[in-house]
Amino acid sequence: MKTTIHTTILLTLASLALAEPRSEQKPTPYPPSEDTPEQAKPETAATSNNESAAPEPTGHPFSWPFLGWEEMTPRGGTTKGPQVTLATEPCPAFQRVHQPGLDAIERDRRAILALAGDFRVSFDFIETAASAFPHTPPQPYFSWGTERAFVIEDRPGFISIQHILVMEFVGEDGETHGPHIVKHWRQDWTHEATRHIQYQGNRTWASKETTPSPGTWTQTVWQVDDSPRYSVTGTWDHEGGLSIFTTGDSWRPLPRREFSVRDDYNVLAGHHQITLTPSGWLHNQYNRKIIVQDGRLEQTLATELGAARYQRITSPCLEPATTYWESTAPLWKDIRQTWADLFATDTTITLRRRIDEKPMHAHLFQIAAEFQENPNHQLTTQAETLITRFIKTP
Repeated sequence: MKTTIHTTILLTLASLALAEPRSEQKPTPYPPSEDTPEQAKPETAATSNNESAAPEPTGHPFSWPFLGWEEMTPRGGTTKGPQVTLATEPCPAFQRVHQPGLDAIERDRRAILALAGDFRVSFDFIETAASAFPHTPPQPYFSWGTERAFVIEDRPGFISIQHILVMEFVGEDGETHGPHIVKHWRQDWTHEATRHIQYQGNRTWASKETTPSPGTWTQTVWQVDDSPRYSVTGTWDHEGGLSIFTTGDSWRPLPRREFSVRDDYNVLAGHHQITLTPSGWLHNQYNRKIIVQDGRLEQTLATELGAARYQRITSPCLEPATTYWESTAPLWKDIRQTWADLFATDTTITLRRRIDEKPMHAHLFQIAAEFQENPNHQLTTQAETLITRFIKTP
């Protein structure tokens, strides 16, 4: 009975964690305080007699300063997480990136390896422009959680980093419940990659051979069930004391924060920057919400800015992530190899949404829970067969 309950919790949490954690605390909007220092109050714009005065900013939502904070209260997680303790010293991994005398590839490698660690990660997204007129911006999105990201493979020209959520909840009784462990996303880094996985829209991905540009790295992002999400190619810049990875453009499937609330577009296009800092890293995203038909762009609905901030922490303890990974790693290694084999040559794959009324991640997380209790080859074969069943045949 205990195993069944635990599995149910994990599957429920997994359904919330497809793209970003859902089980996190919402920020409290703060209206302007009566004792705000005078110099901090916004100035009122001067207007002529025949002009309407713009409303004075109150709370100043980012990029929409003349909308009230009440209108732009973020949506997102509704549960409360425990207190975290931020790291108080610069990360040694960051310092190793900027040691003198490194060649370009080694400096890049060290920057990628510095993306691993224990983090409080927050997700902020806000729509900034739209093609429709008039346009009322939707609520911004915010959530946060704690996760451990650790290197699962490191060889010349390739690094793989797995993210594992460790979620605790503070109940109405004030007690902390958990931890609950959920396998999150994975990022693979390939130096001068000769093959890319490109999202085509309509749950379809194409594997294509490419000619690499010198000095580039391709970051391939995989979903919680190790199915593909998107890949981008870019370069690292280590000048001036920060390390910044800037990518080209790519298409991505909608993250859960979007497909759970709207269905008026089907592809998220964009590029991003990863900035390494002494206290963690920042993932800035520059997105466009687009409608794609038959692999072609039909319309751009809106633009969006996103910031995922990874701040290093010393508590709570995220060791349960490692315990989970050690007990399931052989299964997930075989699952990764199944996907690698599928995309090893030029191919196009379309995935079904559900089988037996469940998405792929729910099936695989169930198998992983059983593997924890009883590791065996039969479960590995079951996972491989399941993935094949999700592939649509022409």
